[in-house]
Amino acid sequence: MASSGVRNGGPRMSAKLDRQGAGATPKAAAGKQRLSSAAGAYRRTSSGPLPAAGGRASSDGVSSRVRVAVRLRPRNAEELAADADFGDCVELQPELKRLKLRKNNWESETYEFDEVLTEFSSQKRVYEVVAKPVVESVMEGYNGTVMAYGQTGTGKTFTLGRLGEEDTAARGIMVRAMEDILADITPEIDSVSVSYLQLYMEMIQDLLDPVNDNIAIVEDPRTGDVSLPGATVVEVRDQKSFVDLLRVGEAHRVAANTKLNTESSRSHAILMVNVRRSVKGRSEMDVSISGENGHSSSMIGSLRPPIIRKSKLVVVDLAGSERIDKSGSEGHTLEEAKSINLSLSALGKCINALAENSPHVPVRDSKLTRLLKDSFGGTARTSLVVTIGPSPRHRGETTSTIMFGQRAMKVENMVKLKEEFDYKSLCRRLDIELDKLIAENERQRKYFDDEVERIRAEAQCRIAEAERECKITLENEKMKYHQEYLDSIKVLEEKWKTQQQSPKRQIKEAESTSSDVGEAHNLLQNEKMLRQSAEDEASDLKNQITHWKKLEATATAEVVKLQKMLDTEASQKEKLEEEIGVLRSQLLQMSMEADETRRSLDKGDGPGKIFPGLDSLASQTRSSQPREQSNGPKQPIAKLSEQVGLQKILSLLESEEPDVRVHAVKVVANLAAEEANQEKIVEAGGLTSLLVLLRSSEDETIRRVAAGAIANLAMNETNQDLIMAQGGVTLLSMTASDAEDPQTLRMVAGAIANLCGNDKLQTRLRGEGGIKALLGMVRCGHPDVLAQVARGIANFAKCESRAATQGNKVGKSLLIDDGALPWIVKNANNEAAPIRRHIELALCHLAQHEVNSKDIISEGALWELVRISRDCSREDIRMLAYRTLTSSPTLQAEMRRLGIKM
Repeated sequence: MASSGVRNGGPRMSAKLDRQGAGATPKAAAGKQRLSSAAGAYRRTSSGPLPAAGGRASSDGVSSRVRVAVRLRPRNAEELAADADFGDCVELQPELKRLKLRKNNWESETYEFDEVLTEFSSQKRVYEVVAKPVVESVMEGYNGTVMAYGQTGTGKTFTLGRLGEEDTAARGIMVRAMEDILADITPEIDSVSVSYLQLYMEMIQDLLDPVNDNIAIVEDPRTGDVSLPGATVVEVRDQKSFVDLLRVGEAHRVAANTKLNTESSRSHAILMVNVRRSVKGRSEMDVSISGENGHSSSMIGSLRPPIIRKSKLVVVDLAGSERIDKSGSEGHTLEEAKSINLSLSALGKCINALAENSPHVPVRDSKLTRLLKDSFGGTARTSLVVTIGPSPRHRGETTSTIMFGQRAMKVENMVKLKEEFDYKSLCRRLDIELDKLIAENERQRKYFDDEVERIRAEAQCRIAEAERECKITLENEKMKYHQEYLDSIKVLEEKWKTQQQSPKRQIKEAESTSSDVGEAHNLLQNEKMLRQSAEDEASDLKNQITHWKKLEATATAEVVKLQKMLDTEASQKEKLEEEIGVLRSQLLQMSMEADETRRSLDKGDGPGKIFPGLDSLASQTRSSQPREQSNGPKQPIAKLSEQVGLQKILSLLESEEPDVRVHAVKVVANLAAEEANQEKIVEAGGLTSLLVLLRSSEDETIRRVAAGAIANLAMNETNQDLIMAQGGVTLLSMTASDAEDPQTLRMVAGAIANLCGNDKLQTRLRGEGGIKALLGMVRCGHPDVLAQVARGIANFAKCESRAATQGNKVGKSLLIDDGALPWIVKNANNEAAPIRRHIELALCHLAQHEVNSKDIISEGALWELVRISRDCSREDIRMLAYRTLTSSPTLQAEMRRLGIKM
């Protein structure tokens, strides 16, 4: 039985949940948690209530038993005719969820299932009782599995994968499940992606990309989760695109015609639906930033990262179990049936171990059991539908299917809810909040600057206006008082003149003069009072000016205060930017760690060692031979590879120094001679580097050693496909036509001879000149070269004979078309035993195909066949020649004509 790993089994997965209380709903349990820091754990696993038959809560999660439903297929036309006189081997009691299996007319056994579906049950009924509870759990964040098991031809693919294009009521579980998923998600924040695979002959193949036909299984060493990173993942937006993907996948799935089913599935189909949903309704924190002036600007932002739930729905359409004597499988179909039965047997062993609580569960016996590790004994909610037929002729297969379902009902899974923090979304939201704060800060700063400028301009205008009014008032008062003073002086002078001219009148009017003096005195008093009033008014104006200056000082103080506020806002902005920077760095560090973990998981190995530089490696390779001669035994190539590193050695193939390239290609060739190193060399790009050397190098030694290394790698069938895909046959043919050195030709002939042994490459090998290149190298005449040419022709003839026997090859041999038969006849009795043995074997295989008989006769090969059947030293070749001669009517007729007796 093929196995993808060491057959040491694996314990059932169990993991403790971070959140306690299985009785609370997922939303209520999530609402009780609070964010403690921005750099907290980015992933958590939690559990919630998951109603299921047989389920029970525990401190580690929710126990959910595997639910099993049995579905009976109605009789087909063949059974209606063949079993007309016999009753069904089973009797269904759907209302009691029971099934009776009749052993004979008077004895039967009763079995109970979670659901019993009769032959009249609709596809909708089957989906609602089998798959819909699982789909609802997937939408809540739990993993789920829906699987069909049963004998071939009992309706597994009809139940799961029917597209229902002609009749919508016939839609299967896959189509209906995707309809419910797409109807329940929000396209703006949720996403759904699918992968469609098949497990064929223990090889995982991509049904959406048939070229990807050997996908590796990667297992997380910490959690034990199984993933397929090499599978194609397609995001689904609508139902039509999903149906188109299913149609493409079904077209690539392997099927065959057997006696039990005209379209029997020869592989296990696996549909993986990944659902990513964002959880709403989470509490958020409010953050306030206060200024020195008592005003606060609140920034409401969610420092709690959004929570996303990632769940997976796996729908498995198992290939049907079959008995070879009933299905009539033969040839390649027989090999397919063996592989199917072995994988189903491994699945049955795992379920038996889980049902019996065995400490050892052999999950590594098959790739199928590794893929279903989470479905049985893991963390997924699983529903199984077993399909049976009514015919009494298949009572044994029906019994086996029923017992499989009974054992599966004893398996319990610990379903768990997995949630993750979406730190990328949080980072985007923080960036938006930061941009808003910066814009708001700039807007307020511009407003403050404009307000300060307005107040300063207004104060300056008012001060200038007050000074102008004060100056005008002072000038007017001064002019008024000066004019009054001049007028009073003039009046006094006129009076004095009058007194001087009239002394008598002066004496007479002395009394009147004294009165005038009193009046003048009064006028002077009035003038003093007016001056005092003017001075008081000037003092008032000065006081007003002082008041305006105080107002200006107050405005200046307010400007200074506003400036301090702006500085405070700037410092708070800088602190906020520093905090955002710290948070960004933490998020970046976490992203880098997650990417590093993902890359290490994708590579499947641990961290590499630090190797010395290229110069030291070059010096090692240059001086290796003298040290070996002087210091004793040669250091093993494998040990050198471990110390230096395969990647460093391959990088020296591109060195500009010829000696370094020669030593490097020799090391690679020696490593390629060991089968354990071949896969590592190919994965590291060694095959491509060797082909480049073969194409570009003119050094005969490099070409010879590179051809030898390619010949070693060509012994592996997978490497043969890669050599053909990269034009290796064309390069080898060109090297064969240019080279004269017998050892180089021997290496090239050996590489082509290895490729000749691959049944799938016959036509391409001949089309790219491989056969003609082999025949062209016989010009050398060296026995070693001729031996490799003969081996290649024998391998090619053997593959052609096998293809003709299986019905995959019609027409004359390609070797005969390329003119190889005359050389075969000429060297059939070569003195060198290796050449003669391969030529004899090739001639026998060519003669086995009747369409080649005329050419065999016309080229004189018949006499050589007679000689081989009589005188060949190897009994197996002698018997093969004898059987070939006696089984060919054309050769028999020619032998009778020539009078040759066996």
